[in-house]
Amino acid sequence: MANTRQAKKRVRQAERHRVRNQAARSTLRTAIRQVREATPDASLEDSRGAYRKAASLVDRAAGKGLIHRNQAARIKSRLNRHLKKLAAHPA
Repeated sequence: MANTRQAKKRVRQAERHRVRNQAARSTLRTAIRQVREATPDASLEDSRGAYRKAASLVDRAAGKGLIHRNQAARIKSRLNRHLKKLAAHPA
């Protein structure tokens, strides 16, 4: 248990940051899932729009330190590869 005023304040800050990060991480995962679950019969433009949204969220998360910049690059690379596979094999 925190004893000093400073430690108690850090506990309060950590809780606020945890809740904020949790919400941002959830939003990020949802955007990534929407791109991954894009089916070949869905419109390619919709899939590209979902990719642009996800890439933007990934970049912002990396900029804020929520995820590592290498992880952000890896996620975007895999999503882009998935999108190209959809474009190559239309339904």
